[in-house]
Amino acid sequence: MNIDKEQIVDNNKQLLSEHQSNIDFLSSKLANKGLDVDEIICRIEDFQVAIPSWALGAGGTRFGRFSIGGEPGSLEEKIEDIGVIHALTRTAGAVSLHIPWDIPSDINAIKELASLHSIAFDAVNSNTFQDQVGQAYSYKYGSLCNVHQQSRDLAIQHNLDVIKLGDQLGSKALTVWLADGASFPGQNNFRKALHNTQDSLQQIYSAIPDDWKLLIEYKPYEPNFYSTVIQDWGTSLMLAEGCGEKAHTLVDLGHHLPNTNIEQIVSTLLTKGRLGGFHFNDSKYGDDDLTCGSIKPYQLFLIFNELVWGMDQNDAGNPPLSWMIDASHNVKDPIEDLMQSLEAINMAYAQALLVDQKALAHAQADSDVSLCQEILQEAYRTDVRPLLTAARIKAGGAIDPIGIYRELGVRQNLIKQRGQNTVATGL
Repeated sequence: MNIDKEQIVDNNKQLLSEHQSNIDFLSSKLANKGLDVDEIICRIEDFQVAIPSWALGAGGTRFGRFSIGGEPGSLEEKIEDIGVIHALTRTAGAVSLHIPWDIPSDINAIKELASLHSIAFDAVNSNTFQDQVGQAYSYKYGSLCNVHQQSRDLAIQHNLDVIKLGDQLGSKALTVWLADGASFPGQNNFRKALHNTQDSLQQIYSAIPDDWKLLIEYKPYEPNFYSTVIQDWGTSLMLAEGCGEKAHTLVDLGHHLPNTNIEQIVSTLLTKGRLGGFHFNDSKYGDDDLTCGSIKPYQLFLIFNELVWGMDQNDAGNPPLSWMIDASHNVKDPIEDLMQSLEAINMAYAQALLVDQKALAHAQADSDVSLCQEILQEAYRTDVRPLLTAARIKAGGAIDPIGIYRELGVRQNLIKQRGQNTVATGL
């Protein structure tokens, strides 16, 4: 379903007066602090977050999955759904494909469709955490770490195939996440598993184009609950450094044990010039894949504070980051959930842009702990939503994306077109 620009313009007219009042008040307040409001709005407008191809359908748990109806049954329909999100928010200008769930049947046709919706192709993601129909060797006991050479070779070749496909689409990064690990003590030799993984990644890295990045993800547990081969950022960093300068660590916000200081991890990786990008979500207990900012919005702000300062300094020459949402929409409309995540991400980014970094540096130098907290919380407690709205209007988006989405009955129309019981590919 395409959303006409005139529909957005007409809807915006009803809300423009209130928005103008809000942005005028905030602009005056920020200008008095010496902040360039126009520059901040431009930076928000330029900030784009990729939508993963697997996030347009209802997710699930080990116990069940509940369809929301009208789910995309093909890659083409997924891109059309992302087109709806991007038309309304103007901040979802890329798609991240999961292979083999979403292999295009016609490369040129899918590129034309994406271009029609102003969508680029972000990092491609390989899948070696499950066996495919007719697969010769199993990943049951691991893929890149597997004790059997045939399984490792199969996983390596899959990644090489994904690189070739991504190159045809215009992607510039390969993301590798491994479910490799052990469920019980003694199942794996830790050192051999790590050695096999490093060797496999080096073979994959050798095929990475010069202008690409290899993004190595990590996760402390699940699906194996005794050990995971790439269980933390340090192991990911070590493996990346063992590959070469184009290899980097990817941080998934849900891939940490409870109360982990993710912002410190971000700072350390930036210091090493090895931060590759993010998978955005939120969690309460573990890898819960919840709507970004729904549980720990202050932590998200603190992460962006490190990102804004670190990327502005960038003394280690860290490359531009890849940004992507990675959540599971078990009980919400996926399109609404993704728009909520985009809003939370952009809010945290905008709040971080408001931090008085000079004042914070002076307070830190004076060990004035209370003032440090006040400076951060002054920015965090600022209602930056008018800035986000101004950026959307400037880019041709909606003042109230979810409001117009519901007003136009997009989900109901998708159900009429696709049916009530469709299941998105990959789910």
